[in-house]
Amino acid sequence: NYPNPFNPTTSIRFSLPLQKKISIVVYDILGNEVKTLLNNQEFEQGNYEVTWDGTNNFGSSVASGQYVYTLKYGNFSKSLKMTLLK
Repeated sequence: NYPNPFNPTTSIRFSLPLQKKISIVVYDILGNEVKTLLNNQEFEQGNYEVTWDGTNNFGSSVASGQYVYTLKYGNFSKSLKMTLLK
C-alpha cells in the first residue's frame, strides 16, 4: 500500500494475470475484521487500485495503529502490514 504510514487514506494496488474474483479485508493487529474493501468481486485481467479511508465497516474512523490487509483470489493469499498515523 502507498503511502505507508498513511493519514487519512492509503491505496492498495494489485495486478491480475487473468480474470479473478478478489477479496480484500483489513484487520486490526489482533485479527479482528475492521473493513471489507472487496468481497469476492470479479475483475478482468489488469492493474487495479483500491483505497482505504481509515474507516471501519460502520463508517467510523479507526484509531492510529498497525493494521493488516489480506488480498485473496483463488488459492492465492497475501497479507501485508500498514500503519495509520493521526
